[in-house]
This record gives sequence, C-alpha cells and structure tokens, in this order.
Amino acid sequence: MTAAVATRAESSASIALQPSRPVIPGDRIQLALEQPTNAAAVTKVRVGPGLHQERGDLVAVKAGVLHQGPGNRWWIDGTQKRYVPAVGESVIGTIVAKVGEDFRVEIGSAHRATVNYMAFEGASRKNRPNLDVGSLVYCRVTVANKDMEPEVECMDASGRSAGFGELKGGFVLRCSLRMARSLLDPKNPILVRLAEVFSFETAVGLNGRVWVNAESPAQVIAASRAIQAADGAAATDVLKKVNSELRHYARGMEAS
Repeated sequence: MTAAVATRAESSASIALQPSRPVIPGDRIQLALEQPTNAAAVTKVRVGPGLHQERGDLVAVKAGVLHQGPGNRWWIDGTQKRYVPAVGESVIGTIVAKVGEDFRVEIGSAHRATVNYMAFEGASRKNRPNLDVGSLVYCRVTVANKDMEPEVECMDASGRSAGFGELKGGFVLRCSLRMARSLLDPKNPILVRLAEVFSFETAVGLNGRVWVNAESPAQVIAASRAIQAADGAAATDVLKKVNSELRHYARGMEAS
C-alpha cells in the first residue's frame, strides 16, 4: 500500500535516500524526519512496493534495487514473480469465478481479487459486463491490505474506462515484476525497437503480465519472444536479444 512520509524540504535536512542502490530485507533507509513548522516547506515521499514505513524511517522488506520515480516516489525493484498488490497499480487478471454480483480475478498474488460488476464504465443493473470464466481483464487495484483480499476495478479514479476493461484477442505473457515496470516507460528500448518493425499494442500489468496484440500472429509471437528474451538480460544485451528475435521473425516472413 502506498503511504506518504513528510520530510522537510530545506537543504540542511539529512535524507539518506540514494536512488539505484541495492538493498536487502531489513535495511533501514533513514529519513531524519523533523516536525514541520511550515506547511509550505513539507515534501511528501511516496512509499511504493518493497518499502515499509517505520518510525520515520523506510525499511526494505524485499531484496532489489531502490528507485525513485516522478512525484518523489520510492520503490524497490526485484526479480521476483510473486506479486504483492499495491493500491493504484494496474494489473492483468483472469476471471476464474462468478459469485453473486462479483467476479473473482486471479492476479498472481497470494489471494484472488474481487471486482464488482458495477466497477466498469457504464455498468448498471440492466447493463452488466458480459464476462465469462477465462476472460482477461485489465484493472486497477483499489484495496490492498494484508488482512483483506484485494479488490480491483476496471476504470480510473474518475469513473472512465481509460483503457481498463476486458482484453480481447492477443496474447498474455509473463515476466518479472522489474521487466513489467520498465515496460511502462514509453521510451523503453524494447518497445521502441519493436515499433520500428511493426505496429502493435500492449497492456502492461505490474503483476508481471503483459498483453500483446498485433495485426498477425507472427508479430504477436515476435513481440512476446523479444520481451521474454530481454527479461533478466544485462542492459548492454537487451537490444541484442530483441534484434535476434526480430531476425527470426524476418526469416519467417521471407519463408512464407
């Protein structure tokens, strides 16, 4: 769950946060918090996955690399594939059951999530989403608590679909959580390189699932294999892996 930590914005404040620093469980990232005297001089640090707030410090709860993102948000990237839900994160899930007015969704976490039929844009008692067991949905986590089952919804905070909802066609591949998070960057070298060869669309779930769709099955396979091949590769080898898969795709197109 994302939390907010208030720190003083003055240059004299001692904040021992270092981006791109390897951490292990139990490492304390000291914030040296002080009671703010002026609301205008307060900066909020957004605590993301892998970090826990404890008495003014941040404590790492998983191994990985400490990162900083827009909005002064901090999180830990690791290579694990077990997803721990966090509020506001986009995920891809599979409908596994219908229970009353809810759908049960498998999102790769320890517990299945729940989505109500009203959690879709334009849904009403007379206009319910037509989802069957096995349907894929792109959704947003709204409840994430260790003592409760996660809840998701297929619309943004303003009630619009904004790309959320059922995913039709295409193919879903699984990757590390680090790879999934990196694919959210529109300048990701993997996506940029693939877009130079053919057009495709993706939906990236921070639970380590990526939906890929393109004009032909061969393009879907090429994009999926490129992402999987680059997952875990050294930064200097990522484009080599992608180009290798694109050569396989080109040879297949020539043969056909």
